[in-house]
Amino acid sequence: MVIKNHDVQSINLTTSTEKAFDYIANPFNLSKWTGAFKEADQESALLVTPNGELKIGLETKTNKELGTIDWYMTMPDNSVGVAYSRVTAGPDNNAIYSFVLIAPPVPLEEVEGTLSAQIGQLKEELILLQTILAD
Repeated sequence: MVIKNHDVQSINLTTSTEKAFDYIANPFNLSKWTGAFKEADQESALLVTPNGELKIGLETKTNKELGTIDWYMTMPDNSVGVAYSRVTAGPDNNAIYSFVLIAPPVPLEEVEGTLSAQIGQLKEELILLQTILAD
């Protein structure tokens, strides 16, 4: 049996790719549209987990020309979680935001349940992002 270790979701945004990219790429905005981050800045974040809050290292790697926004999250045990995303232009010139959710660095037996919970949370977060960025 193969355990699913990722999920890919996307959403249409009724705004320009530039506006969407600038908003999403700013780590200070993570707490406004995600449930996972209580606060974030250029170097760290306060992550909300089922077991409480967790201070982590956060590196946001972006490439505006390619539309990529990737987050590298260093946990207290030095394991690293990643999330990859991209803003692209749709045929109507509005932004399309796609997000590759990678299973968090947890023991293998926890991956499926943890990823399933994160998939549902991401769907809600993308809808909130769509509302925030509506022109």
